[in-house]
Amino acid sequence: MTAGELSVAPARRSHSLCPAVPAAGSGSSSTTAAMGARPSAASSCRRLLVPLLLLGVSGFFQSYAVEVDIKDASNATCLYADWMMRFLITYELNNGDYNTTTLNLSSSVTHNGSVCGNDTQAALVAVQFGEGHSWSINITKTNETYQGDFITLTYNTNDTAVFPDAKRKGPVTVLVKDPLHPVQLNTVFVCHNSYLIEAENTTQIFWNVTMQAFVQNGTLSKKESRCSADTPTSAPTVPPTTGNVTTASTTTLSPAPTTAPKPVENPDTGNYSLKTGNKTCFLATVGLQLNVSQDKPLLININPKTTVADGACGNTTATLKLNDGNSTLIGFTFAVKNTSANVQKFYLREVNVTLLNRQNGSVISSADNSNFSNWDTFLGSSYMCRKEQTLQINEDVQVHTFNLWIQPFLVEANKFATAEECIADSDLNFLIPIAVGMALGFLIILVFVSYIIGRRKSRTGYQSV
Repeated sequence: MTAGELSVAPARRSHSLCPAVPAAGSGSSSTTAAMGARPSAASSCRRLLVPLLLLGVSGFFQSYAVEVDIKDASNATCLYADWMMRFLITYELNNGDYNTTTLNLSSSVTHNGSVCGNDTQAALVAVQFGEGHSWSINITKTNETYQGDFITLTYNTNDTAVFPDAKRKGPVTVLVKDPLHPVQLNTVFVCHNSYLIEAENTTQIFWNVTMQAFVQNGTLSKKESRCSADTPTSAPTVPPTTGNVTTASTTTLSPAPTTAPKPVENPDTGNYSLKTGNKTCFLATVGLQLNVSQDKPLLININPKTTVADGACGNTTATLKLNDGNSTLIGFTFAVKNTSANVQKFYLREVNVTLLNRQNGSVISSADNSNFSNWDTFLGSSYMCRKEQTLQINEDVQVHTFNLWIQPFLVEANKFATAEECIADSDLNFLIPIAVGMALGFLIILVFVSYIIGRRKSRTGYQSV
């Protein structure tokens, strides 16, 4: 029940991009040899190759497409999976800081332990790759549907190429429930757009997924079940072109007035928090806006309603990671410094931004700056700045903050401590009473002048009498 074939379609320029198809009569069959109407492994690889090449400019060549074809005792396909994935993992360094690394599939992947499953036993897709890393999903079956149950990721921090200077050594296992919906039997699950699963400082990114468990008669079904990420939420906006604008041939149209683009409104303010056990250890209230300058400037407001907070609390470092709709990832790292023998302060040390392409999981833009010293505040206090602030990540990416109130350390009773306000807010608080005083002074002068004028008129009238 565990016999099968596995192919890895590499997406690096320096490797062969498509597996060769064995000649007829050779000792091993191709991955797709028993699939009937399904295309061959080579043609399947070529189908994936075109979009991979087109996306090469964004660092996409670090990922590999994996195709697993599990066969039963009669050499008929019973489970088929073809997908791409990568992992973002935050781990602790020896000095107590935290680092986020990317774990990709390697060129050599095995699928030891994969099984077909039946009415009483769950199916299992298991792959092993790199220096002691593995990933698996078990799939359960009912009378009408099949569904992923648990996903298990094991990463090995002894792999120093991926986890340099890791404090914890050895394999680390993360178990998470598969969030996807059940699929009807004899139906292929398809998800071209990327979707993310987050748990325990890890983010698992999947895209170009094709899978069918409990395959009947050794042949993949032609019926498909699409993931929600592939379902459009609204009709696309089609810009006017000469092909979709109709005008009468006898009418001369004057040019339409040019209207300035509508300015992007300030982002909504979101409330985020982290916990260690049942105790809140990190509080943040902030509105976030990205300014990305590539081919043309692009402003992106982070939507608190679709943003999920994750991260890690520590004694000397703390990290807040925000994921907006599986397409925008922003990380803030704070650190503690000693300003004197008995005085400690915290400050913002690092900000990283990653924009993902929802259609294929590729990285559109990635920026990191670890040389900040902003938001300097006494430890045990919180930092507040209602005015807009700009964090320059690199020459192409900026993060704008609005209505900021943050405390990454020593949170008590789930409440912010006394806030130290930024200079901009202090100036505002200082100017308001001055403005009020000036207005009152002007009013007093106006009343006094009116009194003098009225008195002079009264005296003139008395003398005339």
